[in-house]
Parts: sequence; structure tokens; C-alpha cells
Amino acid sequence: MWSTSISYKQILKQAVPISFSLLVPQISFFANAAFLGRVGEHEMVINGLASIFYLLLNWVGYGLSSGIMVVLSRRIGEQRRDALNPTLYNGLLLSAVTCVSLMALSYMGMDLLYSYALDNTFLKDGIVSFLHIKVLGLPFLMFTQLFNALFIALGRSRLLIWGALTSNLTIVCLDYGLIFGNFGLPALGVQGAAWASLAGEVVLALTTFLIYRWRGLHREFPVLSDAGKDKQIIRNIIKVSTPLVLQYIFSIGGWQLFFIYVEHLGTSEVAISHVLRSILGIVSVGTWALASTCNTLVSRQIGAGQEKEVYGTILRLITVSIGYTAIISAILLLFPRQVLSIYTDSSYLVSLGMTITPILALSTLVMSISTVCFNAVVGTGNTWINFSIESSTVILYCVFITYVIGYLRMPIDISWTSEIFYWTLLLAASGGYLLSGKWKGKTV
Repeated sequence: MWSTSISYKQILKQAVPISFSLLVPQISFFANAAFLGRVGEHEMVINGLASIFYLLLNWVGYGLSSGIMVVLSRRIGEQRRDALNPTLYNGLLLSAVTCVSLMALSYMGMDLLYSYALDNTFLKDGIVSFLHIKVLGLPFLMFTQLFNALFIALGRSRLLIWGALTSNLTIVCLDYGLIFGNFGLPALGVQGAAWASLAGEVVLALTTFLIYRWRGLHREFPVLSDAGKDKQIIRNIIKVSTPLVLQYIFSIGGWQLFFIYVEHLGTSEVAISHVLRSILGIVSVGTWALASTCNTLVSRQIGAGQEKEVYGTILRLITVSIGYTAIISAILLLFPRQVLSIYTDSSYLVSLGMTITPILALSTLVMSISTVCFNAVVGTGNTWINFSIESSTVILYCVFITYVIGYLRMPIDISWTSEIFYWTLLLAASGGYLLSGKWKGKTV
């Protein structure tokens, strides 16, 4: 029987605050989708496709910060707190270079990408205009991700709550004001949603920095002072982070391809798919928070020489993840019409969505186990294994959707079975690697 010294209370204490921080991009997408659903289908599609592109940039930053968090957690487990600030400072340098590169590539390439990928010129122009505003928030987002990595590695994830609350409140209020012209603000429609999201990310970064100062962490970790460029630390962070960044590019790239194929099925199909993606995003907040917790706890246990407890820790995290997802899935299955009606007044879209919710519910249950197992592999430090698992899974996923949606043009409910296909493959590969024990003895 696998055992662990990590209690369920400790797991929830760390995972719940992380879930609040992960809510920020999801609440932004949810608010945009819910409000723009009252404006029109085209506006929903513009927001949806643009948000997936920005989500790709977001997850590149998240991959980098996750790699930094793995290194920080391992040093804490090794009782080497003196190594934390140099790691954080060099992580900041890498984040800055990555951010500038992503912004430059986005502004140069987004017009070409959507001109090639989309048939609808109106959608293409709307998406590019939306992203020209949205991408301005990337520096603030990546700054926040870096400091969140520090908070989580230190076991102080509850500090993430305040930034999440202020940011989400800002986004929802400005969405309502700028999309419809309330509170004396101009009615900007879909452009208003972009400005609201940008404002939310600025508020998030400012709140995170104020908490860092207020809690006195700037004295122990003066990350903004010159701790000195260290090529060895940078190489170490790149070694751990690069596979994570690449795997997220593969993963979100697969999503982008899915929606490009669905766009060819029709505007209604892509509109309801973005609604379902928003629902999936809200559900995944809890599972990804538990996955991030798994990443940190596994890395810390290995650093402390407690490899025998790793399996027990993973099992407890899976138990919590399944329980959380089962509750959400039950709500989706029992009240699909009510949930979908939050996003749109269209009875046709609601009816179309109701054919897909059972598939979505099943896929989230598989996802609840897959994400924990996959991030346990991240915590072991074998991030190139993660990349191998993710890239091979996404390639098979892309083959599946290309054949089922791109070639056969199957109905939208059949198209969404691709989610079950993806998460099942990821679970099989991640679980198999963990059970093999080949991760033991890995140094970071």
C-alpha cells in the first residue's frame, strides 16, 4: 500500500489558492464569451479564436515559470535557500527575453496566420484587431507568473488569491462597461473585451508586486536587484523549462487546429465550441491547480530524499481531482440547458451544445487523472520525457481531428470525442512512465 506524509488538508491548502490564480484567464474568457454571446455569433467566434492564440502565449510563459518553480522547489527540498534568489533573478532575465520575442513574433505573424487559416475575412480582421490590444498584456502576465512560481515553491500559494480577486473583478466590471457602454464608458463591443482583459492583467501584476513587498519577501528575495547573471543557472532553467514550453506549444497548437477545422463546419459549430471550451476551462482550473500542486510536492519530496512517498502523494491528489471533477460533471449532466444559457440566448446553440455536454463530462473525468499524472512527471525533473509524451500525444490527436473533422466533416458532437481520445492517450503514457520507476535518481 502506498503511503505519504502529505495530508488532504495540505493538498487543499496549496491547491485552492492556485486555482484562484488560474481563474484569471478563464474568467476573462468566460466574461467575454457570456457578454459577447448577447452581441452576436461572429463576436463570440472572434473572441474565441483570438483567445486561443493568446492562450498559446500564456502557456509558453507558464511553461517557463513552471520550470523555474521545479528548480526552486528542488532547492527548497535540498535546504539550499541561498540558491533561490539567483534562480529567481536569472528566471526574470529569461522571462523578459521570452516576452519580447513572443510579442515581436505575434505582431509580425498573426495577420499572415489568420489570412491563411480562415475563410471569413470579417473574422480575420476582427481577430487581428483584438490581438493587437490583447498582446500588450503579455509582459504583465509573465511578470505575475514568475512571482507566482516563487509563492508556490515557498508553500505560500494563498498569496495568489488577492491578485486573482482584484483582476477578475476588474475584468468583469470593465467587460460589462466597455462591451455594452455601461458606467459611462464607450460601447466598444469585442474591442472592449480586449481592453478589459488587458486592464485585468495590469491590475494582477500590480497586486502581485504589492503583495511581494507587503509580505516582506523583497528583503529575502530582492529579485529586482542585480543578483548577477549566472550562465549555469540559466542553462539549468532552460534545460528544465524548454520541454515544458514546447509541450504547451504542441498542446495549444492542437487546440488551434481543432477550431480552425471546426470553423469550416459553420459559424454555429465554432460558436458553441468556444462556449464549451470556456466551460472546460472553468472545470480545468481545479484539476490544473491540483496538477501544479503535484508538481511542487513531488519535486520537494524527491529533493528531500522521500522518493518512497511519491506514489502515495500522487494517489491522494488523483482522489481529490476525481472528486472535484465528478461534482462539476454532475452539474453539466443535470443542468446542461441552464449552464449553456449563461453564454447565449440562442435556443439553437443551446440545443446544439446539449448534444456535446455528455462527451465533455466524460472527457473531464479522464482529464482529472491525466493532468495529475502528467505533472507528477514534471515534478520528477524529467521534462524531456514530458515533451516526448505530449508531442507524440498531440501528433496523434492532430491526425485524429484531421481525419474526423477535416476530412470526414463529422458532426460537432463526434468531433468533440477528440478530447476523450487525447486525455486517454496522455494518461496511458504518463501513468506508464511513473509506474516504470525510471524517474528515480534524476537530478535537477
